[in-house]
Amino acid sequence: MTDDDKGTTHFGYQTVPEADKAGMVHGVFTRVASKYDIMNDLMSVGVHRLWKDAMMDWLAPRPGQRLLDVAGGTGDVAFRFLNRAPAASAVVCDLTESMLVAGRQRAEADSMADRLGWVVGDAMALPFESNSFDVYTISFGIRNVTRIDDALSEAYRVLRPGGRLMVLEFSQIPNDLMQKAYDLYSFNVIPLMGQVVAGDRDSYQYLVESIRKFPDQDTFASMIRQAGFDQVKYRNQTMGIAALHSGWKL
Repeated sequence: MTDDDKGTTHFGYQTVPEADKAGMVHGVFTRVASKYDIMNDLMSVGVHRLWKDAMMDWLAPRPGQRLLDVAGGTGDVAFRFLNRAPAASAVVCDLTESMLVAGRQRAEADSMADRLGWVVGDAMALPFESNSFDVYTISFGIRNVTRIDDALSEAYRVLRPGGRLMVLEFSQIPNDLMQKAYDLYSFNVIPLMGQVVAGDRDSYQYLVESIRKFPDQDTFASMIRQAGFDQVKYRNQTMGIAALHSGWKL
């Protein structure tokens, strides 16, 4: 994922200094924050909601659990988690404060305020004590992290023994013809949609490119195992357009 000798990494299809990537990603999400939810619905024709519901089905939230949702943005996953387990609690952590502001403005946030926290933080250096969460989730965020291995190590650190990691991320369709068709849609439609709806073509061009740079399902599963997680499994969503990865800190 990175060229360690030169201290570089990718920002979409660009090669950039590692030190610059976080700021560039921050800029993208600052620009798209106000239109983030509506663009997710448009880009996926609402299917991202089904993927997040599938995530909750596999997680099976339980009362008393404490969730950390990293790159949690506008709170979609945290809201779902707390709806499934009313006696649970959650913290949404995101690098971009404007994303958290958009989340706090959603109607669900007020009704869950006593069980839900919002924290600005970096996935590679989480501002939380070790062994302090039962569940760690990250949805459509880990591909934007400069060093994915560091983010997975931090996930392992903050989870309690017996805790669970779950990652929802765009992935690779295991069929070349279908992947090409999806690429045609992604590169030709999504940036144009971003320009029309959000007034920002470049940010959505980056988001499409970042999907193509992310490792395939088996490679990412190996990275999770290398971070120390056991019982690592994945489930494809919508033919592999996205995938859910699960692992346990045992």
